[in-house]
Amino acid sequence: MAIRLYRAYTPGTRNRSVPKFDEIVKSQPPKKLTYNKHIKKGQNNRGIITSQHRGGGHKRLYRKIDFQRNKKYVTGKIRAIEYDPNRNTYICLINFEDGEKRYILYPRGIKLDDTIISSE
Repeated sequence: MAIRLYRAYTPGTRNRSVPKFDEIVKSQPPKKLTYNKHIKKGQNNRGIITSQHRGGGHKRLYRKIDFQRNKKYVTGKIRAIEYDPNRNTYICLINFEDGEKRYILYPRGIKLDDTIISSE
């Protein structure tokens, strides 16, 4: 994961760094692994604004991440590396042998078409 450093042409860009998106694969996420997460925007259940200065932002799809990794001894291939807008990390789309697809958090150093397996 490479990091892009900015030139200090204003005080705000001094020491600013952002990740480069070189290894990201531009693809649509599978519909079975995403859903719309309702963001409150500072409103209560009646739609009245109760927390000021909250809201706006870009519409985002929530990706279902497999944190348990409970699919044991089944190999899977890394099909895509994507940026997750809901957390500040990358995620990997895995195609398992039995046809199931899952997202996992991006392990450092993994590349496209690598084979992974979860075990005890």
